[in-house]
Order: sequence, then C-alpha cells, then structure tokens
Amino acid sequence: MPSMYNTNRRDYFCLMNMLDAIDKIKQYSSSFANADEFSDNGQAFDASLMNFIVIGEMVEKLSEELINKSETEIEWYKIRSFRNILAHNYFGVDAEEVWQIIHNSLPELEKQLKKMVE
Repeated sequence: MPSMYNTNRRDYFCLMNMLDAIDKIKQYSSSFANADEFSDNGQAFDASLMNFIVIGEMVEKLSEELINKSETEIEWYKIRSFRNILAHNYFGVDAEEVWQIIHNSLPELEKQLKKMVE
C-alpha cells in the first residue's frame, strides 16, 4: 500500500475513491463524440458531474502532508474549485469545459494518483 508518498490508510482510501470516480467518468463519457452529444444525454452527463464532485470531496479529506508533498504534480486547488462550481452551480456548468477536462486533465490526474497508490 505505501508508495513514495507514504500514504496513510485514509489518504489511500481517498485516492482509490478518486480513481474509481475517474473510471466512472471515463465510462460514462466514452460513447460520445463531443460535448454537445455528452451534455444532451442527461443521465451520463449528470452521473459524470456527480463523480467530479466525489473527486473534489475526496481532495478535502486528504491529509495536508499528502497535499503538500504532491502539490507540484497535482493542482489540488483547481480540483476543489471545480467541485465548488459544480456543487453550487455558481456560474452554470459549461459542457465544453467539462468535456475538455475529461479529455485533457483527467488522464494526467489518473496517472499521478496511480503513482501515489503504487
């Protein structure tokens, strides 16, 4: 269980939940060709947004030690901010932004999280 980050049990559990949420988002979004198709399918889109919220919630539960050790690899504050936008819908949800995050940011986040739990 411990990696170079020396994750404790709680951090490990949170990281694994984040990886599970990423897998679900990838699964829910994989059959769509673009953001419009994706957002037109309310069930897949809403399920994906809920899993982004789960990821943000798990970040809140991580130890400060782990956050500090990994802040050069992962922009935790951006994940928290995105969670807040989704949860409170302050500015509305931009389907194109969600689509871009899924395709451009999630793969790197997944890679970094997997390193942390190795």
